[in-house]
Amino acid sequence: MRILLTNDDGIHAPGLKVLEAIARQLSDDIWICCPEEEQSGAGHSLTLSRPVRMRQYEERRFAVSGTPTDSVTMALKKILPAAPDLILSGVNRGANLGDDVTYSGTVSAAMEGALAGIRSIALSQVYSKEGMGDSVSFSAAEAWGYKVLQPLVNAPIAPRTLVNVNFPPIAGDQVRGIRVVRQGFHDYARGSVVEGTDPRGYRYFWFGLHGIEHTTGHNTDLEAIADGFVSVTPLQLDLTHDASLAALGARFQA
Repeated sequence: MRILLTNDDGIHAPGLKVLEAIARQLSDDIWICCPEEEQSGAGHSLTLSRPVRMRQYEERRFAVSGTPTDSVTMALKKILPAAPDLILSGVNRGANLGDDVTYSGTVSAAMEGALAGIRSIALSQVYSKEGMGDSVSFSAAEAWGYKVLQPLVNAPIAPRTLVNVNFPPIAGDQVRGIRVVRQGFHDYARGSVVEGTDPRGYRYFWFGLHGIEHTTGHNTDLEAIADGFVSVTPLQLDLTHDASLAALGARFQA
């Protein structure tokens, strides 16, 4: 089984080392193509206004100057000798829960794989406020990565669908299990914009996504993580709201 690894934290990210160790429990045919630098929040963006450059670090390890989506595109069209059987994106340093998936470069890399018809899985390690920065622990991902991936490798997954996995911010031996749940909902209306002044006296603004959790039940990724479980959520690329089609269509009928 050929596996492509990518991420949005960059080629030197500690989460990539964790992902590679997990992937090698599934196969020896591992290829890596990631952004050269961190691209968190890049979403499903493509680099169109400048050339994308590629750098080879080892025989099957590459980095590109663009986004996570660029990385997958370059891997599929310019690097790999044939299409991979599986694309793994992560392990992201930080959560990709609820509406965060719309911003996530990690999830978007998996989206690009799903668009290409390849089984694709995004993996993220949630961390607590006490464990931010370089001290983020990947203990749960290290302990549960293979356990969650092994059943997904051959699971029936609909076309144009990907799987989003999040690991809770606790030690691996404290994880309570795995839950398959739907996507939750964050209210970002009160998200912060922090203003400051740089050393040269110019104003800057730093966006903070401090969402307020709003879910209609207790069967979402948000609650699963809060309860100490690994969350597994299938995501579809078709964003059409089917229930609105008839009502909107009636507005345009003569």
